[in-house]
Amino acid sequence: MQGERLEKETPEQVYRRVFRELKPRTAPPPVLVQYRRFANVNSFIEFKEGRLLVRISDLLQRAPESVQEALAWILLCKLFRRRIPARHRDRYRRYLNEDEVTRAVERLRHERGRKSILPPAGEHHDLLRVFDELNFRFFHGLMSQPVIGWSQTESRNILGHYDAAHNAIVLSRILDREEAPALVVEYVMYHEMLHLRHPVERRAGRRCIHTAEFRKAEEEFPGFEQARNWMETVLWRLPRRA
Repeated sequence: MQGERLEKETPEQVYRRVFRELKPRTAPPPVLVQYRRFANVNSFIEFKEGRLLVRISDLLQRAPESVQEALAWILLCKLFRRRIPARHRDRYRRYLNEDEVTRAVERLRHERGRKSILPPAGEHHDLLRVFDELNFRFFHGLMSQPVIGWSQTESRNILGHYDAAHNAIVLSRILDREEAPALVVEYVMYHEMLHLRHPVERRAGRRCIHTAEFRKAEEEFPGFEQARNWMETVLWRLPRRA
């Protein structure tokens, strides 16, 4: 029928079409789209050797056409520093938040990814001991111990995270110093342990990481306000170590 695309577009045709819509006065360059065995749902775009090179996780190779087009809009808008249309951003986000896709991503990260962390026994704080004490204090000693360790770098923005794909709790090495109170280390560990007790929920197509139940349990930690205050005031004044 007139006005409809009777044949399925190739990935390269999708990117050329979106390119023309974003830059109608510029002839689209040659496009090469590659699906790569990344350890996550990563996508990259760049001009290289006179052509537009797009590298996409092979997990997305069988995604619906609407999702492929949404990703093309996202990558090209980022490349040209344009605002991403909300309909494309939301369409792509909804797809990644689908239960089947989320499980596939976790399997992918577990199978292909490597978790590079430092041992839990740090210079000033032993994370295994902290986990064990919190486990008995708050979880009746019933929580199974995940992989635990310090991060390779001293992040101030992410003091801890729970990686479901590798079943690992990692705390930022910036807390493994004499100036960091044990209370703060315990609070960050407790926060990550709550992710085991309160897994991510999906509501209306969106992932809810910190549910109301999670927040309530977090605020029940003794010294909650004191730990948060130290993180918001003292943490940023700690000198960087070599």
